[in-house]
Amino acid sequence: MKLLIANGHLIDPAVQENTGMSVLIENGKVTAWLRPGEPAPEDCEVFDASGLLVAPGFIDMHVHLREPGQEHKETIASGCAAAVAGGWTSVCPMPNTNPVNDNAAITRYMIEQAERAGLANVFPIGAITKSSDGSELAEMGEMKAAGAVAVSDDGRPVPNAGIMRRAMQYARDFDLPVIDHCEDKSLSSGGVMHEGRVSLLLGLKGIPALAEDIDAVRDIILAEATDSHVHIAHVSTKGAVEAVRRAKAEGIKVTCEVTPHHFTLTDKAVEGYDTNTKMAPPLRSEEHLAAIIEGIKDGTIDAIATDHAPHHADEKALEYDRAPMGITGLETAIGLAFNELVHKGIIGLARLVEMCTTNPARIFKLAGRGTLAPGSIADITIIDPDLEWTYTNAESRSKSRNSPFGGWQFRGAAVATIVGGRIVYKR
Repeated sequence: MKLLIANGHLIDPAVQENTGMSVLIENGKVTAWLRPGEPAPEDCEVFDASGLLVAPGFIDMHVHLREPGQEHKETIASGCAAAVAGGWTSVCPMPNTNPVNDNAAITRYMIEQAERAGLANVFPIGAITKSSDGSELAEMGEMKAAGAVAVSDDGRPVPNAGIMRRAMQYARDFDLPVIDHCEDKSLSSGGVMHEGRVSLLLGLKGIPALAEDIDAVRDIILAEATDSHVHIAHVSTKGAVEAVRRAKAEGIKVTCEVTPHHFTLTDKAVEGYDTNTKMAPPLRSEEHLAAIIEGIKDGTIDAIATDHAPHHADEKALEYDRAPMGITGLETAIGLAFNELVHKGIIGLARLVEMCTTNPARIFKLAGRGTLAPGSIADITIIDPDLEWTYTNAESRSKSRNSPFGGWQFRGAAVATIVGGRIVYKR
Protein backbone atom coordinates (compact mmCIF):
# COMPACT_ATOMS: atom_id res chain seq x y z
CA MET A 1 0.00 0.00 0.00
CA LYS A 2 1.19 3.49 -0.85
CA LEU A 3 0.30 6.52 1.26
CA LEU A 4 1.24 10.11 0.50
CA ILE A 5 1.19 12.70 3.27
CA ALA A 6 0.73 15.65 0.96
CA ASN A 7 1.14 19.43 1.29
CA GLY A 8 2.28 19.44 4.93
CA HIS A 9 5.14 21.27 6.60
CA LEU A 10 7.83 18.69 7.34
CA ILE A 11 9.96 19.11 10.47
CA ASP A 12 12.75 16.57 10.86
CA PRO A 13 15.51 17.77 13.22
CA ALA A 14 17.55 14.59 12.61
CA VAL A 15 18.33 15.83 9.10
CA GLN A 16 17.73 19.53 9.81
CA GLU A 17 14.72 19.71 7.51
CA ASN A 18 12.05 22.34 8.15
CA THR A 19 10.15 23.00 4.96
CA GLY A 20 7.10 22.21 2.86
CA MET A 21 7.35 18.63 1.64
CA SER A 22 5.17 15.59 0.93
CA VAL A 23 6.14 12.23 2.39
CA LEU A 24 5.66 9.02 0.40
CA ILE A 25 5.18 5.77 2.33
CA GLU A 26 5.33 2.24 0.91
CA ASN A 27 5.17 -1.01 2.89
CA GLY A 28 5.66 0.69 6.23
CA LYS A 29 8.73 2.70 5.23
CA VAL A 30 9.34 6.25 4.05
CA THR A 31 10.48 5.91 0.44
CA ALA A 32 10.71 9.50 -0.80
CA TRP A 33 10.03 13.17 -0.20
CA LEU A 34 8.18 15.08 -2.90
CA ARG A 35 8.58 18.80 -3.35
CA PRO A 36 5.53 21.06 -3.73
CA GLY A 37 3.95 20.56 -7.14
CA GLU A 38 5.35 17.08 -7.73
CA PRO A 39 2.49 14.74 -8.71
CA ALA A 40 1.45 11.86 -6.47
CA PRO A 41 2.35 8.38 -7.71
CA GLU A 42 -0.40 6.24 -9.18
CA ASP A 43 -2.44 3.93 -6.90
CA CYS A 44 -1.63 6.08 -3.91
CA GLU A 45 -3.87 7.03 -1.00
CA VAL A 46 -3.45 10.73 -0.22
CA PHE A 47 -3.67 12.34 3.20
CA ASP A 48 -3.99 16.11 2.72
CA ALA A 49 -1.84 17.75 5.41
CA SER A 50 -2.33 21.34 4.22
CA GLY A 51 -1.72 23.71 7.12
CA LEU A 52 -0.43 20.87 9.32
CA LEU A 53 2.97 19.89 10.73
CA VAL A 54 4.37 16.52 9.69
CA ALA A 55 6.89 15.16 12.18
CA PRO A 56 8.60 11.87 12.96
CA GLY A 57 6.50 9.76 15.29
CA PHE A 58 6.60 11.05 18.86
CA ILE A 59 8.32 8.70 21.34
CA ASP A 60 7.34 8.75 25.03
CA MET A 61 10.34 7.52 27.00
CA HIS A 62 8.49 7.04 30.29
CA VAL A 63 5.03 5.54 30.80
CA HIS A 64 3.35 3.05 33.12
CA LEU A 65 1.02 0.64 31.34
CA ARG A 66 0.28 -1.48 34.46
CA GLU A 67 0.03 -4.79 32.59
CA PRO A 68 0.73 -7.44 33.76
CA GLY A 69 -0.88 -7.38 37.18
CA GLN A 70 -2.81 -4.11 37.49
CA GLU A 71 -5.16 -4.26 34.53
CA HIS A 72 -7.88 -2.47 36.51
CA LYS A 73 -5.78 0.70 36.09
CA GLU A 74 -4.57 0.24 32.52
CA THR A 75 -3.86 -2.43 29.94
CA ILE A 76 -1.24 -2.28 27.25
CA ALA A 77 -4.06 -1.97 24.70
CA SER A 78 -5.83 0.90 26.51
CA GLY A 79 -2.55 2.68 27.19
CA CYS A 80 -1.59 2.41 23.54
CA ALA A 81 -5.02 3.76 22.54
CA ALA A 82 -4.42 6.80 24.76
CA ALA A 83 -0.92 7.13 23.30
CA VAL A 84 -1.96 7.30 19.64
CA ALA A 85 -4.82 9.67 20.51
CA GLY A 86 -2.19 11.93 22.06
CA GLY A 87 0.11 11.71 19.04
CA TRP A 88 2.63 9.18 20.43
CA THR A 89 3.65 6.41 18.04
CA SER A 90 5.94 4.67 20.53
CA VAL A 91 5.90 4.32 24.32
CA CYS A 92 8.44 2.89 26.74
CA PRO A 93 6.78 1.30 29.79
CA MET A 94 8.55 1.16 33.13
CA PRO A 95 9.06 -2.25 34.78
CA ASN A 96 6.94 -1.70 37.92
CA THR A 97 4.35 -4.25 36.85
CA ASN A 98 3.25 -7.24 38.93
CA PRO A 99 5.34 -9.30 38.52
CA VAL A 100 8.14 -6.82 37.84
CA ASN A 101 9.55 -6.81 34.32
CA ASP A 102 12.89 -8.26 35.41
CA ASN A 103 13.18 -11.09 32.88
CA ALA A 104 12.92 -11.79 29.16
CA ALA A 105 9.56 -13.57 29.40
CA ILE A 106 7.75 -10.49 30.74
CA THR A 107 9.56 -8.22 28.29
CA ARG A 108 8.37 -10.41 25.40
CA TYR A 109 4.83 -10.58 26.83
CA MET A 110 4.56 -6.78 26.86
CA ILE A 111 5.72 -6.51 23.26
CA GLU A 112 3.35 -9.27 22.14
CA GLN A 113 0.38 -7.58 23.83
CA ALA A 114 1.22 -4.35 22.00
CA GLU A 115 1.46 -6.20 18.69
CA ARG A 116 -1.99 -7.68 19.30
CA ALA A 117 -3.41 -4.22 19.98
CA GLY A 118 -1.93 -2.94 16.73
CA LEU A 119 -1.65 0.67 17.87
CA ALA A 120 1.55 2.20 19.31
CA ASN A 121 4.94 0.50 19.38
CA VAL A 122 5.99 -0.65 22.85
CA PHE A 123 9.66 -0.69 23.84
CA PRO A 124 9.85 -2.04 27.41
CA ILE A 125 12.28 -0.85 30.06
CA GLY A 126 13.61 -3.71 32.18
CA ALA A 127 14.37 -3.69 35.88
CA ILE A 128 17.86 -3.00 37.21
CA THR A 129 17.48 -5.46 40.09
CA LYS A 130 15.36 -8.57 40.51
CA SER A 131 11.88 -7.59 41.71
CA SER A 132 13.27 -4.03 41.84
CA ASP A 133 14.26 -4.73 45.44
CA GLY A 134 17.70 -3.15 45.11
CA SER A 135 19.77 -6.22 45.94
CA GLU A 136 20.53 -8.64 43.05
CA LEU A 137 21.05 -7.47 39.47
CA ALA A 138 18.50 -8.60 36.90
CA GLU A 139 19.49 -10.38 33.66
CA MET A 140 19.93 -7.28 31.53
CA GLY A 141 21.38 -9.08 28.52
CA GLU A 142 18.43 -11.45 28.24
CA MET A 143 15.96 -8.58 28.55
CA LYS A 144 17.76 -6.60 25.87
CA ALA A 145 17.68 -9.62 23.54
CA ALA A 146 13.92 -9.80 24.16
CA GLY A 147 13.45 -6.11 23.26
CA ALA A 148 14.21 -3.97 26.33
CA VAL A 149 15.77 -0.60 25.48
CA ALA A 150 16.96 0.50 28.94
CA VAL A 151 16.92 -0.53 32.60
CA SER A 152 15.42 1.20 35.64
CA ASP A 153 13.98 0.44 39.06
CA ASP A 154 11.91 3.62 38.62
CA GLY A 155 9.91 4.49 41.75
CA ARG A 156 12.10 2.19 43.85
CA PRO A 157 15.48 3.80 43.07
CA VAL A 158 18.54 1.72 43.91
CA PRO A 159 19.60 3.02 47.35
CA ASN A 160 23.00 1.34 47.52
CA ALA A 161 25.75 3.14 45.59
CA GLY A 162 27.80 -0.04 45.32
CA ILE A 163 24.96 -1.92 43.62
CA MET A 164 24.24 1.06 41.37
CA ARG A 165 27.89 1.15 40.35
CA ARG A 166 27.82 -2.55 39.43
CA ALA A 167 24.52 -2.02 37.59
CA MET A 168 26.06 0.73 35.48
CA GLN A 169 29.07 -1.43 34.66
CA TYR A 170 26.82 -4.35 33.72
CA ALA A 171 24.46 -2.19 31.65
CA ARG A 172 27.43 -0.61 29.85
CA ASP A 173 28.50 -4.05 28.61
CA PHE A 174 25.08 -4.43 26.97
CA ASP A 175 25.00 -0.83 25.70
CA LEU A 176 21.90 -0.06 27.78
CA PRO A 177 21.21 3.30 29.42
CA VAL A 178 20.45 3.20 33.14
CA ILE A 179 17.41 5.32 34.03
CA ASP A 180 17.08 6.59 37.58
CA HIS A 181 14.15 8.12 39.41
CA CYS A 182 16.38 10.27 41.59
CA GLU A 183 15.03 10.24 45.12
CA ASP A 184 16.91 9.64 48.36
CA LYS A 185 14.20 7.86 50.33
CA SER A 186 15.88 8.68 53.65
CA LEU A 187 15.05 12.33 52.93
CA SER A 188 11.66 11.90 51.22
CA SER A 189 10.08 9.16 53.36
CA GLY A 190 6.50 9.99 54.27
CA GLY A 191 6.42 13.11 52.09
CA VAL A 192 3.44 13.77 49.85
CA MET A 193 4.30 17.11 48.19
CA HIS A 194 7.19 19.53 47.72
CA GLU A 195 8.73 20.70 50.97
CA GLY A 196 8.35 24.47 51.23
CA ARG A 197 6.07 27.30 52.23
CA VAL A 198 2.96 25.73 50.66
CA SER A 199 3.43 22.36 52.38
CA LEU A 200 3.81 24.18 55.68
CA LEU A 201 0.59 26.14 55.13
CA LEU A 202 -1.32 23.01 54.08
CA GLY A 203 -0.02 20.88 56.92
CA LEU A 204 1.32 18.20 54.56
CA LYS A 205 4.69 16.47 54.97
CA GLY A 206 7.12 17.67 52.34
CA ILE A 207 9.63 16.05 50.02
CA PRO A 208 12.73 18.26 49.88
CA ALA A 209 14.35 19.13 46.56
CA LEU A 210 17.55 17.87 48.19
CA ALA A 211 16.28 14.29 47.91
CA GLU A 212 16.42 14.55 44.11
CA ASP A 213 19.59 16.63 43.98
CA ILE A 214 21.68 14.18 46.03
CA ASP A 215 20.70 11.14 43.98
CA ALA A 216 21.25 12.95 40.68
CA VAL A 217 24.76 14.01 41.71
CA ARG A 218 25.54 10.46 42.92
CA ASP A 219 24.42 8.94 39.62
CA ILE A 220 26.42 11.40 37.57
CA ILE A 221 29.58 10.66 39.59
CA LEU A 222 29.00 6.91 39.12
CA ALA A 223 28.38 7.36 35.39
CA GLU A 224 31.69 9.18 35.04
CA ALA A 225 33.54 6.55 37.08
CA THR A 226 32.09 3.66 35.05
CA ASP A 227 31.98 5.39 31.65
CA SER A 228 28.27 4.52 31.52
CA HIS A 229 25.19 6.32 30.24
CA VAL A 230 22.78 7.46 32.94
CA HIS A 231 19.43 9.01 32.09
CA ILE A 232 17.78 11.11 34.79
CA ALA A 233 14.02 10.57 34.75
CA HIS A 234 11.52 13.43 35.20
CA VAL A 235 13.90 16.14 36.49
CA SER A 236 12.03 18.55 38.73
CA THR A 237 14.59 20.55 40.71
CA LYS A 238 16.95 23.41 40.04
CA GLY A 239 19.80 21.42 41.57
CA ALA A 240 19.26 18.39 39.33
CA VAL A 241 19.11 20.55 36.19
CA GLU A 242 22.34 22.31 37.17
CA ALA A 243 24.04 18.98 37.90
CA VAL A 244 23.11 17.66 34.44
CA ARG A 245 24.27 20.90 32.81
CA ARG A 246 27.68 20.70 34.50
CA ALA A 247 28.04 17.00 33.68
CA LYS A 248 27.30 17.55 30.00
CA ALA A 249 29.89 20.35 29.89
CA GLU A 250 32.41 17.87 31.30
CA GLY A 251 31.57 15.22 28.70
CA ILE A 252 29.89 12.78 31.09
CA LYS A 253 27.31 10.49 29.47
CA VAL A 254 24.16 11.90 31.03
CA THR A 255 20.76 12.71 29.52
CA CYS A 256 17.47 13.69 31.12
CA GLU A 257 13.75 14.18 30.52
CA VAL A 258 11.02 16.46 31.88
CA THR A 259 7.28 15.95 32.22
CA PRO A 260 4.67 18.46 31.02
CA HIS A 261 3.24 18.83 34.54
CA HIS A 262 6.62 19.92 35.88
CA PHE A 263 6.94 22.73 33.32
CA THR A 264 3.29 23.76 33.79
CA LEU A 265 2.24 23.54 37.46
CA THR A 266 3.78 24.49 40.80
CA ASP A 267 3.08 23.28 44.33
CA LYS A 268 0.39 25.96 44.60
CA ALA A 269 -1.84 23.60 42.61
CA VAL A 270 -2.00 21.37 45.70
CA GLU A 271 -3.88 24.02 47.69
CA GLY A 272 -7.27 22.44 46.92
CA TYR A 273 -6.04 19.01 48.09
CA ASP A 274 -6.93 17.50 44.71
CA THR A 275 -5.14 14.14 44.71
CA ASN A 276 -4.63 14.51 40.96
CA THR A 277 -1.90 17.00 41.89
CA LYS A 278 -0.02 14.27 43.79
CA MET A 279 2.86 12.73 41.89
CA ALA A 280 6.50 11.72 42.30
CA PRO A 281 8.55 13.80 42.01
CA PRO A 282 6.11 16.35 43.38
CA LEU A 283 5.11 19.65 41.82
CA ARG A 284 7.83 22.07 42.87
CA SER A 285 7.97 25.78 43.67
CA GLU A 286 8.36 28.66 41.21
CA GLU A 287 12.18 28.72 41.33
CA HIS A 288 12.36 25.09 40.28
CA LEU A 289 9.85 25.54 37.46
CA ALA A 290 11.91 28.50 36.22
CA ALA A 291 15.03 26.30 36.24
CA ILE A 292 13.18 23.63 34.25
CA ILE A 293 12.14 26.19 31.65
CA GLU A 294 15.74 27.42 31.36
CA GLY A 295 16.95 23.83 30.96
CA ILE A 296 14.47 23.31 28.13
CA LYS A 297 15.56 26.54 26.44
CA ASP A 298 19.31 25.93 26.60
CA GLY A 299 19.20 22.23 25.65
CA THR A 300 20.20 20.81 29.02
CA ILE A 301 16.96 18.81 29.09
CA ASP A 302 16.90 16.34 26.23
CA ALA A 303 13.34 15.07 26.09
CA ILE A 304 9.71 15.48 27.09
CA ALA A 305 8.16 12.35 28.61
CA THR A 306 4.74 12.03 30.19
CA ASP A 307 5.32 9.65 33.14
CA HIS A 308 1.75 8.52 32.36
CA ALA A 309 0.73 6.84 35.64
CA PRO A 310 -2.91 5.67 35.66
CA HIS A 311 -4.68 4.95 38.96
CA HIS A 312 -8.24 3.77 39.62
CA ALA A 313 -10.68 6.47 40.74
CA ASP A 314 -11.29 4.72 44.07
CA GLU A 315 -7.58 4.95 44.92
CA LYS A 316 -7.35 8.63 44.06
CA ALA A 317 -10.55 9.31 46.08
CA LEU A 318 -8.64 8.75 49.34
CA GLU A 319 -7.25 11.50 51.59
CA TYR A 320 -4.24 13.32 50.14
CA ASP A 321 -1.83 11.56 52.50
CA ARG A 322 -3.10 8.12 51.50
CA ALA A 323 -3.76 8.47 47.76
CA PRO A 324 -1.18 7.01 45.33
CA MET A 325 1.20 9.25 43.42
CA GLY A 326 0.86 9.72 39.70
CA ILE A 327 -1.29 11.21 36.94
CA THR A 328 -2.21 10.28 33.36
CA GLY A 329 -0.53 12.33 30.66
CA LEU A 330 -0.47 10.76 27.22
CA GLU A 331 -3.42 12.75 25.84
CA THR A 332 -2.54 16.18 27.25
CA ALA A 333 1.23 16.34 26.70
CA ILE A 334 1.26 17.89 23.22
CA GLY A 335 -1.40 20.43 24.21
CA LEU A 336 0.59 21.44 27.29
CA ALA A 337 3.82 21.68 25.30
CA PHE A 338 2.19 24.02 22.78
CA ASN A 339 0.44 26.09 25.47
CA GLU A 340 3.40 26.46 27.81
CA LEU A 341 6.44 26.27 25.52
CA VAL A 342 5.70 26.95 21.83
CA HIS A 343 2.95 29.57 21.96
CA LYS A 344 4.77 31.43 24.76
CA GLY A 345 7.89 31.64 22.60
CA ILE A 346 10.10 29.59 24.93
CA ILE A 347 11.07 27.12 22.20
CA GLY A 348 10.37 26.75 18.50
CA LEU A 349 8.63 23.92 16.71
CA ALA A 350 11.86 22.23 15.67
CA ARG A 351 13.09 22.07 19.26
CA LEU A 352 9.77 20.60 20.43
CA VAL A 353 9.93 17.92 17.74
CA GLU A 354 13.56 17.18 18.63
CA MET A 355 12.62 16.66 22.31
CA CYS A 356 9.84 14.23 21.40
CA THR A 357 11.43 12.33 18.51
CA THR A 358 15.09 12.70 17.58
CA ASN A 359 16.48 12.75 21.11
CA PRO A 360 14.43 9.84 22.54
CA ALA A 361 15.34 7.71 19.50
CA ARG A 362 19.02 8.59 19.96
CA ILE A 363 19.02 7.92 23.71
CA PHE A 364 17.33 4.52 23.37
CA LYS A 365 19.04 3.69 20.05
CA LEU A 366 15.78 3.07 18.21
CA ALA A 367 17.08 2.39 14.72
CA GLY A 368 14.98 3.83 11.90
CA ARG A 369 12.91 6.02 14.23
CA GLY A 370 13.12 9.67 15.23
CA THR A 371 13.44 10.72 11.59
CA LEU A 372 11.45 10.64 8.34
CA ALA A 373 14.47 10.37 6.07
CA PRO A 374 13.89 7.96 3.17
CA GLY A 375 14.41 4.41 4.41
CA SER A 376 13.16 5.12 7.91
CA ILE A 377 10.17 3.43 9.56
CA ALA A 378 6.95 5.31 8.72
CA ASP A 379 5.98 6.39 12.24
CA ILE A 380 4.52 9.88 11.82
CA THR A 381 2.78 12.42 14.05
CA ILE A 382 0.68 15.04 12.25
CA ILE A 383 -0.10 18.15 14.27
CA ASP A 384 -2.39 21.15 13.94
CA PRO A 385 -0.53 23.81 15.98
CA ASP A 386 -3.56 26.10 16.16
CA LEU A 387 -6.37 23.63 16.82
CA GLU A 388 -8.34 24.80 19.86
CA TRP A 389 -9.78 22.01 21.99
CA THR A 390 -10.74 21.12 25.53
CA TYR A 391 -9.55 18.01 27.33
CA THR A 392 -12.22 16.06 29.20
CA ASN A 393 -11.25 13.27 31.59
CA ALA A 394 -14.44 11.35 30.81
CA GLU A 395 -13.46 11.08 27.14
CA SER A 396 -9.97 9.72 27.80
CA ARG A 397 -8.94 6.50 26.06
CA SER A 398 -7.08 5.46 29.19
CA LYS A 399 -8.86 3.20 31.69
CA SER A 400 -8.06 5.77 34.41
CA ARG A 401 -9.08 9.40 34.73
CA ASN A 402 -6.53 10.81 37.19
CA SER A 403 -5.51 13.99 35.38
CA PRO A 404 -5.40 17.49 36.88
CA PHE A 405 -6.01 18.93 33.41
CA GLY A 406 -9.67 18.01 33.00
CA GLY A 407 -11.48 21.00 31.51
CA TRP A 408 -8.27 22.70 30.36
CA GLN A 409 -8.32 24.45 26.98
CA PHE A 410 -5.45 23.91 24.58
CA ARG A 411 -4.19 25.26 21.27
CA GLY A 412 -2.28 22.58 19.40
CA ALA A 413 -2.97 18.86 19.04
CA ALA A 414 -2.14 15.73 17.11
CA VAL A 415 -4.74 15.23 14.41
CA ALA A 416 -3.40 11.97 12.99
CA THR A 417 -1.01 9.27 14.16
CA ILE A 418 0.62 6.86 11.73
CA VAL A 419 2.45 3.75 12.91
CA GLY A 420 4.37 1.60 10.47
CA GLY A 421 2.63 3.32 7.56
CA ARG A 422 -0.89 2.70 8.94
CA ILE A 423 -3.17 5.49 10.11
CA VAL A 424 -4.06 4.27 13.62
CA TYR A 425 -5.70 7.50 14.85
CA LYS A 426 -7.41 10.37 13.09
CA ARG A 427 -9.01 13.23 14.97
